[in-house]
Parts: sequence; C-alpha cells; structure tokens
Amino acid sequence: MSSLLQALSCADNYDPNSLHADRARELVLGLLPPVTGTEKLFVRQALDRVLAAAVISPIDVPAHDNSAMDGWGMRGADLIAGDATAGETRLRNIGTAFAGRAYAGKVGAGETVRIMTGAVLPEGVDTVVIQEVTRVEGDTVIIPPGQQCGQNTRRAGEDLQAGKPAIPAGRKLRPAEIGIVASLGIAEVTVRRRVRVALFSTGDELCSIGEPLAEGAVYDSNRYTLWGMLTRLGCEVIDMGVVRDDPAALEAAFRDAAGCADVIITSGGVSVGEADFIKQLMAELGEVAFWKIAMKPGRPMAFGRIQPDGADRPGAWLFGLPGNPVAVMVTFYQFVRPAILKLAGLDPLPVVPSFQARCLEPMKKAPGRTEYQRGILGRDAQGEWTVRPTGAQGSGVLRSMAEADCFIVLEHERGKVGAGDTVTVQPLAAIA
Repeated sequence: MSSLLQALSCADNYDPNSLHADRARELVLGLLPPVTGTEKLFVRQALDRVLAAAVISPIDVPAHDNSAMDGWGMRGADLIAGDATAGETRLRNIGTAFAGRAYAGKVGAGETVRIMTGAVLPEGVDTVVIQEVTRVEGDTVIIPPGQQCGQNTRRAGEDLQAGKPAIPAGRKLRPAEIGIVASLGIAEVTVRRRVRVALFSTGDELCSIGEPLAEGAVYDSNRYTLWGMLTRLGCEVIDMGVVRDDPAALEAAFRDAAGCADVIITSGGVSVGEADFIKQLMAELGEVAFWKIAMKPGRPMAFGRIQPDGADRPGAWLFGLPGNPVAVMVTFYQFVRPAILKLAGLDPLPVVPSFQARCLEPMKKAPGRTEYQRGILGRDAQGEWTVRPTGAQGSGVLRSMAEADCFIVLEHERGKVGAGDTVTVQPLAAIA
C-alpha cells in the first residue's frame, strides 16, 4: 500500500494536528480515485447512477428538419424578411403536414402548407410562421410583415449528432439524462457500481433501538443519521452496529469492514479520552493522514486508510467522525459527502452553492477555525436574504440540524459577527 504520509509530505499547509477545513477537503479529494467495477442497467433502473462510459448517439436528434411550432410552412424566399413596414405576403394553401408522417408533395413559390409541431419540413419549406399571427381567406394564407427566413424550425442533428457523445462519462443520470437516453432508443447503460460503505458506532454508553436504556446510556442515533445521508447518496450501506470500547473488538470490526467496503465510517472514539482507540488502531492497521481539523463542530475527525488481511486487497478509506450528533452531520456534509461523490466517479464534482445573507443576530466567533452554525433563511422587506441561528448551537443538539435549512459558514480568520453583518450561507437543500 502506498504511504499516505509520503503522498502528503510535500503538500502545502499540511498539519495533521490541525488542518484548515478547506485544506483538509482538498487533501482528501486529491487522494481518492473512483471505484472500479461497472454494471449494465436498464435505463429505468439507472436513475441517479453515475455513467461509467459515455452514451454515444446512434442517431441524429432530431432525425429530420422539422417544425418547432404549429403554423404555416413556406419558402423563406417568398417573405420580405425583417422589413416591418413591408406589405403582407399572400400564399396559396396546398395541404397539411402532420407530425409522424411526411408530406408527400413539394412546396413551390407562392405556396404554403399547414404544418404541425414536430412534422418533417416538406421539400421546399425552410420557414414556419406561427398560426396565431396569420389570417386565412379561403385557400389564401396572409402572412404579416416582419417574419424571418428560417424561423420556428429545428434542423436535423441540432440537438444530438449521430456518432458523437450524447452524455459524457462521469455524469449522474438525472431525469433529463434518462430522457435523453430514451430519446436515442437505447435500453441499457453502463454505470459505475455503487460505493460500498461500512459504518459502526463506538462506545460502551450506546444502546441500540429496542434495548432498555441503562443508567448513563444513550440511544445510538448516529448510525441512523449516517444511514440516511449515505442512502441519499446512493451508497451500498453495511451497518455493523455498535462496537464496544474494546481494542480486540474494534480491530476485528475494522478488519471485517476493510475486507468488504470501499469506505469505513465510525462515529466516536477519535478524541483524547482513555478509551478512544480509533486513532491508535488506524495507525496499527493502516495509516492516519490527519486527525484534527481547525473547525467547530467536528475538530476531532480522523482520515486515513485501513489495509485488510491479504496484500492483494485494496483496503478501505476511513473517516473517524466525532461522537456528537451535530458534529457527525457537519463533518459528513463537509468532508465525507464530497469524498463519496469522488469515489462514485462523478465528474466534475458539484460545487456546493453558497451566497451572502444578512445575519439578524450576533454570534460569538474566535479567529483560527472555521465554524458551521445552523441557520434559518428568510427575506426582508426589500427581498434581500437574511439568516438567523437556530438557537442552541451545541454539537449534541441534533434538533438544531432538524430546524435548520442552511449552514452559516464563518471563515477561518473571521471573528465575532454583529447583528446586521453579512455572512456566507450554504443551503442544506443543495447537499442534504
């Protein structure tokens, strides 16, 4: 296994004891290659999957020159194009061109045909005038001035051309892409396999749902939160439950997870307590690239790689997340989510949108770390964006995430925020 530390040794601003949040994200993404392995799926099964090979168009789309509107098809040469003061053009109606069946005749000088949207342009027709602006007197169609030659027509291949890529590899197949595939008559596409993620929580104080809650114990919510976030990303999730604070049990869990998954996610066990074994085991079973990030919440977050038994096996990337519920969600959205998308082969990676909003309340902040506060967006009387914190911002207050619709991102060097100051916000709708 190549050394992570060797790969990172010449990276700028690499401090495993306390990385800037933006730098940590860059380092993680720079290390992760997309997963290998593909499968062929019927197009309706491929929604939200990532293309492993470009879809090449077997046909021109549209296949023929056709009308973009219901109206009258004619020769552009019969119009006095672009002259709004010119007189009307009078043409003789010689028939109708329907969508789905070609018009058999030819349109000559001084002639026009009624044409439907999508109908193939008859021979001689290169222009369509919409029906709403015309008048009909018997078999004569009167065209108003100001029309342009070539208007309201679609040319063969102007959308997609035969033999050329219709959708590039690395693109997620959203409903629009699914429609494009169907429009080409293609039934199957080749997609990357799903990213496999093994997750478990650590801690003797954790109880699973359905167990009686002992004194001093808490129910494990982190696995359920992580399951939800991973499922939305389309991962294959392997839930390994709760692993006790026992080195042998943790080592066995790591080895099992690394043998079946691309990524291992743990929650808890990465701080400096006596029973926090994750960092130590990561170093014994693989490598730790970093374990602290200059951020709040989520400072104790470890990233590295675990090598399973057997030199021929690739190992798994590991994210050791904090134990507090909000810190789990913040670190997941800011670091794990982009890593999963990179592993899934998405190219280019989506940019998380952010914008400026006026903060309605003061917030404490010391320079030297990036903070991700939970906020609620609004609009003032002038229609400008505003934001206010959700209330208590403790990393154990999961309600603050449930009530929030954005992160208030307070940059590394920023100090306290006053009421009315402008802050950066990330809408959760773009990432959650």
